[in-house]
Amino acid sequence: MLLQFGSALLFFGVGFVFLVVTLFLSRLLRPKGTYSPDKYIPYECGETPQGSAWIQFNIRFYVFALIFIIFDVEIIFLLPWAVVFKNLGVFAFVEGVIFIGILVVGLAYVWCKGDLAWVKPEDVRQLAGETRPGKAA
Repeated sequence: MLLQFGSALLFFGVGFVFLVVTLFLSRLLRPKGTYSPDKYIPYECGETPQGSAWIQFNIRFYVFALIFIIFDVEIIFLLPWAVVFKNLGVFAFVEGVIFIGILVVGLAYVWCKGDLAWVKPEDVRQLAGETRPGKAA
């Protein structure tokens, strides 16, 4: 049983030895510097930082980036489809229309949900100091 996994064990062993040797060499060859607390503060273009570096970002940035990545990756799948489009004929066309239809449905869902709007109406109301409709001040 052990002989069947010999090549895999040899591969992992060589990888582990390579890892240990490179870590040892990097520690041996790195420049030796003195400890300075200034090296561990957040860098802000040469300015003295004000406040904490741990600020909360709006989740909208994350959601927008995720939506972009999802649609970007899905569009990449159209390249192989376009390459073999002539060879497959009507089957490829129907398959492509279904795929693009699914993407359009996803885009419509995200659009109707309002995740593509950079500034949402509730943000504008909050900035203007208004209360939500139906809520007493």
